[in-house]
Amino acid sequence: MVEPNFETVDLRIVVVEDHALVREGMIQIFGKVDGFIVVGEATNTYDAVDTIKNLKPDVAIVDIQIPGGGGVQVIKEASLLSDKTKFLVVSAYDDYAYITAVFDSGASGYLLKTASSNELTNAVKAVSYGATVIDQEIAARLRKRWHGEHKVAIDLTDREIDVLRCLAKGLSNKQIAKELTLGIRTIEGYVSNILSKLNVQSRTEAAIWAVQNRIVEPSNLSQPDKTHSNVSESNISQSNVSQL
Repeated sequence: MVEPNFETVDLRIVVVEDHALVREGMIQIFGKVDGFIVVGEATNTYDAVDTIKNLKPDVAIVDIQIPGGGGVQVIKEASLLSDKTKFLVVSAYDDYAYITAVFDSGASGYLLKTASSNELTNAVKAVSYGATVIDQEIAARLRKRWHGEHKVAIDLTDREIDVLRCLAKGLSNKQIAKELTLGIRTIEGYVSNILSKLNVQSRTEAAIWAVQNRIVEPSNLSQPDKTHSNVSESNISQSNVSQL
């Protein structure tokens, strides 16, 4: 009788960051937590795309402002060369133009560099599972906009809105089917209709559209948990880095 293999596989990570202190700090953070392995690093756009193409990591952590074309270009190009890689942006910039550009490029998450070590590691886990992650500070600002404005009129049925809210929480089709007690084929049909009606290409774009158009509150999107990690609650910038 063959014994089952319950060995867990570490999440393979590439860190794209041109500031050495920040990059080395992140690498040290993941070195202290079980379940992660940093397989590569890059400091500019060209090397980042090449590294992700060759190593095909589970998650690439990308800064926006790096030499060359920048983080958005890295995500656009590398996602075509490594289709299973998820992209998490960790940036010092918190304005909506950057955030929108990042998600439009195909990223699954956006964290600020004020995030804690626990938030970083939990965000990497979340995006690797297919969730959409937004920094809590950004989500709080979006929440204020939500409470101050009305929902827009859209051509979605009540059931499609239910499915869209589940998409925004990062649920898979199977999980949505269980949540709404519907068949998976039915959910696939709803998802296809939603993407078509919203004129978007991906589930991530649909989730961001839902927030921007007040269909869901930002608090319903996945946010990095501050708990369940072996790393202390220090900020990324304070853990191993004096300044960003």
